[in-house]
Amino acid sequence: MKKIEINIPPKAYPVFVGENIFDRLTNILRAKKLNRNVFVIIDRKVFDLHRAKINMFVSNWVGKVYVHHFDSDESNKGFIALAKIFDDLINKGFGRDTLIISVGGGITGDIAGFAAATFARGVQFVQAPTTLLAAVDSSVGGKTGINFGETKNIIGAFYQPKLVLIDTEFLKTLPTAEIVCGIGEVVKYVFLTDQKFFNLLKNNFEKLLQFETSFTKRVIETCIKFKGNVVTNDEKENSLRKILNLGHTFAHAIEIEQNYLVKHGEAVVIGLVCVLELSKRIGILNDKLFREFIELPLMFKNKIAIGNVDAVRIYDIMKRDKKGRDEKIKFVLIKNIGNVLIDVEANEADVLSSIQQGIGYFKK
Repeated sequence: MKKIEINIPPKAYPVFVGENIFDRLTNILRAKKLNRNVFVIIDRKVFDLHRAKINMFVSNWVGKVYVHHFDSDESNKGFIALAKIFDDLINKGFGRDTLIISVGGGITGDIAGFAAATFARGVQFVQAPTTLLAAVDSSVGGKTGINFGETKNIIGAFYQPKLVLIDTEFLKTLPTAEIVCGIGEVVKYVFLTDQKFFNLLKNNFEKLLQFETSFTKRVIETCIKFKGNVVTNDEKENSLRKILNLGHTFAHAIEIEQNYLVKHGEAVVIGLVCVLELSKRIGILNDKLFREFIELPLMFKNKIAIGNVDAVRIYDIMKRDKKGRDEKIKFVLIKNIGNVLIDVEANEADVLSSIQQGIGYFKK
């Protein structure tokens, strides 16, 4: 089991990565002297697949424990589902001495984290991500939130967990589409880190797609260490942390315009291609690097398909993005691997062209 420290002062916490380590969670929680009143929020599909693991944890826990089943879907990531969580917390007698544990992917972690941040003005929180996307990204860093109307994650809080436990055995039951989503988020990190990681993923794409255990663990650890360093230096996204939004301004708008028929990780891949197109179009990225860089996200061409889109509506949705300022869209664009620019503005015509070109690679 690998331990990675996220050193956000004064809220430092560990991330544990390993195979079959969920059964160690009880001892880890006790060693950290976390609250004994445990409220588990679990993705219903994850529970069906890993019932024995969850029941073993519940039966071995010395203290109060309750399991809340959550239907993990972007359309369910809102106030109605949050109210059900609060109802169970209150009706089952939970208070400020509660430990909320999220077992699921990014959607489950986001809503569970927001519930932890707001119930009784904040209770302890632990993440146990069960998807590749959540493992490499959303489980670390403290972003929590829910969707409202046509705006994704617009209501939320920065709220750090007490620890993160990534048991790679959960990832082995993921369908291919979910693995593709996770790799999409990994590609974001590839552009943020260095040429070595870019070449590593490009040359071993199939290893990650087929979930070769040792390589997958290596990728997860690389992404967590990078994100950990970023959020340690900028927890509340005042400057440096904005780089982690690479591709996401396009992606979130695409998800909404497509009524979430395109999954988040798939939308991130499409969003990254839109970023490359816009970066080239406004002169930040030269043609040679564009041709080299676009090869990696286009390895998904046969794995991601999108139907008809309304580019103007996507643009309008982007204008409501929470990262915008003064009603202007702020982009993270690519100059080179490991060299991105934040808070870049672009005119509407260039953005619309980039949306059309980027999405065009993945049209059904």
